[in-house]
Amino acid sequence: MRHHLRFRYRGSFVILAALLAAAQSADAAPAAALSTPPGWSTPEQHLAHMTLEQRVGQLFMVAANATGASTATMNVLHWDHVGNVYLAGRSYAGIGPTANVVRRMTSTVSAASTDSEYLSVGTDQEGGYVQVLNGPGFSVIPTALAQGSLSAATLTSDARNWANQLRWAGVKVDLAPVLDTVTQAFAPYNAPIGYYQREYGYTPSSVSASGNAFLAGIKAGYVMPAVKHFPGLGRVTGNTDVAANVHDRQTTVNDPNLLPFKTAIKNGTRWVMVSSAYYDLIDSRPGKIAPFSTVIMGTMLRHDAGFTGVILSDDLCNAAQLSSWSWAVRAENFINAGGTMALCANPNAIPYMYNGVLQLAKQRPDFLAKVNAAALTVLRVKQGG
Repeated sequence: MRHHLRFRYRGSFVILAALLAAAQSADAAPAAALSTPPGWSTPEQHLAHMTLEQRVGQLFMVAANATGASTATMNVLHWDHVGNVYLAGRSYAGIGPTANVVRRMTSTVSAASTDSEYLSVGTDQEGGYVQVLNGPGFSVIPTALAQGSLSAATLTSDARNWANQLRWAGVKVDLAPVLDTVTQAFAPYNAPIGYYQREYGYTPSSVSASGNAFLAGIKAGYVMPAVKHFPGLGRVTGNTDVAANVHDRQTTVNDPNLLPFKTAIKNGTRWVMVSSAYYDLIDSRPGKIAPFSTVIMGTMLRHDAGFTGVILSDDLCNAAQLSSWSWAVRAENFINAGGTMALCANPNAIPYMYNGVLQLAKQRPDFLAKVNAAALTVLRVKQGG
């Protein structure tokens, strides 16, 4: 996602009365326990009760400005049945105001919008240059590279505190940790990861150890981590958000750099974000960037790694890497290749993507089956399965 600008928060760390009020819910049940509405004891039963329009809505995660959702975002939550949202940009307002932003969006949940399925709210709270939520009640989180210098126990404990802060603000999914491996020599030339010190170390083993310590803490704080960017962005020079034709010409299907992701899956992560790069040694077919590749999402993630959770795209809407495809085709290709949830940084693109997927599901039984399978995966993960 779009992280090519540098940001730092250097304000004072002050806990206001809003945090004290929010903290009353600190020991609340995990988000997963809030998922299935009364009347549906299983995700399968809930899926059967949903309309096709509501099922398609579960396959999207739309951006909302962290300081307040736009009219466009609110509209797609109401009218396109979108079941997931992420806070984007930067906010320095603190926990209390952020919780108000989230509550305004979660108030759209109804029998008509999502068949009463709760709204998954995510954000990019990695640390360093990529920390969306700041201000009173939110810690100043160091870069992943700095986190990697901590002991595993300390990092897990810190990450649990950071997760608690997210949960108090109403955020259920942290789009972190970054599990891409960048060598120390190449890091300055690696625009998406190394340049911003988003890596936990310079070897697969160090990234795996520290990245999964972070993951353990986020899970312990009852927030769902989304590891990224499978199968890795550590060997590219360009950032797919702002550059097109970004290729990885080294990574293979059995690459050592996959270790951090495989470990995270074994450790129970239920969300994996795929990158938007081309992987020439994995899927060399024309146009088969990672979110359009059955090899990467089907063979590598589902079959080889045994992953059964949500396969989340990186931004499919504003990324320069995808400029050759229309918005609708991007979403259709992603779901058709085995993706679960399309992340979109531009709420104005959602109606085009949503209607493209909806119409194709009505026209093609094979595509409808993929929509139903993806929606069921979302419901299962939301329920904690």
